[in-house]
Amino acid sequence: MWALYQSDLLERPLEDTFPRDAQAFTRELAGLVREHQPEIDELISRYAHGWSLERIAPLERSILRTGLAELLYPRELPGDRAIPPEGAINEAVEIAKRFCGAEAPAFVNGILAAALRERDAEFH
Repeated sequence: MWALYQSDLLERPLEDTFPRDAQAFTRELAGLVREHQPEIDELISRYAHGWSLERIAPLERSILRTGLAELLYPRELPGDRAIPPEGAINEAVEIAKRFCGAEAPAFVNGILAAALRERDAEFH
């Protein structure tokens, strides 16, 4: 998520923003986000009522993108690294609590929960 944030903020290639000691999983998750970014961004735009994608703070966008990749593409995560949907949402909300403004956790939770509901509705 941090590499995605820096890549967006600094307008640098994703590969240039990883710390030298970044784990393979971190790199692969960020790559998964980039691979599916058009679909992920469309979902964010759909559920961020009254907010354009560009208006969402870069860190919050990166948190949302990462959480949505974990929710929507768990089979594409390396190994058996998929986490339960509630865990992905909780992790994203906790990161937003720690690093973003007071409104961010509810915003992140609302968008991820809406995407999860939509995903679950497609399977029923």
